[in-house]
Amino acid sequence: MIVRTLLERLEQYSESTAIIHNDTVLSYRDLSDLINKWLTKLNEEKIGPGAVTALIGDYSPDSIALIIASILNKQIIVPLTPLAETHFSEYLDLSRTQHVLDLRKGVCAFSMRDAEPRQNTILRELIEKERPGLILFTSGSSGHPKAVAHDFIKLLSKYQNAHKKYRTLCFLMFDHVAGIDTYFYSLYSGGMAVLPSSRNPADICSLIEKHKVEVLPTSPTFLNLLLLSEEYKKYDLSSLKIVTFGSERMPKAVLERLRRIFRDVRIIQKYGVTELGSPASKSGETDSTWIRIDGAHFKTRIVNGVLHVKTDTAMLGYLNAESPFTEDGWFNTGDSVEVDGDYIRILGRESEIINVGGEKVHPTEVENVIYEMENISEVVVYGEKNSIMGSIVCAKVSLLAEEEPDRFAIRLKQYCREKLPRYKVPVRVFVVNGALHTDRFKKRRQQE
Repeated sequence: MIVRTLLERLEQYSESTAIIHNDTVLSYRDLSDLINKWLTKLNEEKIGPGAVTALIGDYSPDSIALIIASILNKQIIVPLTPLAETHFSEYLDLSRTQHVLDLRKGVCAFSMRDAEPRQNTILRELIEKERPGLILFTSGSSGHPKAVAHDFIKLLSKYQNAHKKYRTLCFLMFDHVAGIDTYFYSLYSGGMAVLPSSRNPADICSLIEKHKVEVLPTSPTFLNLLLLSEEYKKYDLSSLKIVTFGSERMPKAVLERLRRIFRDVRIIQKYGVTELGSPASKSGETDSTWIRIDGAHFKTRIVNGVLHVKTDTAMLGYLNAESPFTEDGWFNTGDSVEVDGDYIRILGRESEIINVGGEKVHPTEVENVIYEMENISEVVVYGEKNSIMGSIVCAKVSLLAEEEPDRFAIRLKQYCREKLPRYKVPVRVFVVNGALHTDRFKKRRQQE
């Protein structure tokens, strides 16, 4: 059983460092002791198998030990970070949470809720089979959150043969499938997980230098901010071996600059979907925006230019929406792709394509051109309804230095006309103050 394998790894690597968080260093033996402490506490609180349990917090030794204890206790786990606080009530209702364990103040506050998880078919199946579950949240094209239910055992099965030991910085969020993938791979492989308390570029660089971090999994938005901040110049980042990025399209100009600055670092694109997990993948030899997804556990097909995936680690289903799977088990990811043999390149979400008079415009293609210009901090391209053309291309841009907005808009349009067909050139350009990304370091594409 995959959980037994994890316990065996904790014993096998008992003297090695498992987790570093602030000034706390835990060996694998310390982590094992902490897991047992939480198992005892769960028993005292009468939280048993099948209990739907929300864990509110961020990365810490206690939060990771509590997740593992909850798996061993065969609970259904709902991890939530403070970033989602405005949605807590909705998420707890959707997941039919019965117990809330709040670690935000450094000690665990226990509370109970009146909920009936057995009324949901998927939750009832997990409870009756005594299988640990995981519930994560994602927004569909409508913007309404969907509760994604996983069998945690199936999700963990991919780590059975994890063997590459790295010092990894857990940058991706605690309640995100890619964040979960990061720390479980580290623990199964006997690696060392460095847990951040901040995702400020200076703080991340400081952690890399201090703990000789080898792997940084992050997003293109953060990597762009890192380059713009120039904090990488102030710290010794020579320990870095691998930087992985995912969750959104990498701007070509940002990728080229990363390669120039971090010449000895492998820069690798990863792919993951909340509903499916994060498959193993391989980047192209000359262009890491092309990837080949692990065909042993994740089968792929392209339907009308959109990626479909089939895997045994797929979610059981949505708790609050119809099944998105075809009758033969394929999941439509909604990602538009290009294909070159066994490799694919993600162009962006199908729902984000802008239809201009019957012509398709991928926002990332226009963004790549704008990033080539001087004085660009961030850019988001999107479509706006138009009575004549159907939609027009618009761009929001934040600048590194102040520039007169009307003159900048003229400069941007002239530059784009030299690089793009006329229908792809932004018609409306807005210079904005402040960030164009979310607290999760993804582009803010939904326009208000």
